[in-house]
Amino acid sequence: MPADTPLTDRLDDDDYPAYTMGRAAEMLGTTPGFLRAIGEARLITPLRSEGGHRRYSRYQLRIAARARELVDNGTPIEAACRIVILEDQLEEAQRINTEYRRAAHNASGSGTG
Repeated sequence: MPADTPLTDRLDDDDYPAYTMGRAAEMLGTTPGFLRAIGEARLITPLRSEGGHRRYSRYQLRIAARARELVDNGTPIEAACRIVILEDQLEEAQRINTEYRRAAHNASGSGTG
């Protein structure tokens, strides 16, 4: 999102990288090391500021929070990251399936009348 985008649009954007690593760790109740570890496991890829600092979006924080929940319950971090990735893929596949079913239903119903 360009810098000249209105502030209200950026605040409403789940993908806008608004949080520094320190703030993200604080919000999640974890350490910057945890965020680096899930980044290395390719669960999330934070954007970088012009100065090279990691920046996280609200969407990424939700993903990180789910991974932290699994780790807190004893799941190794690599497995937790894989689980979260698979959960995210399943949710996306279900969303697409619902859209296809809705489109098919609408197409079959549009010829009658």
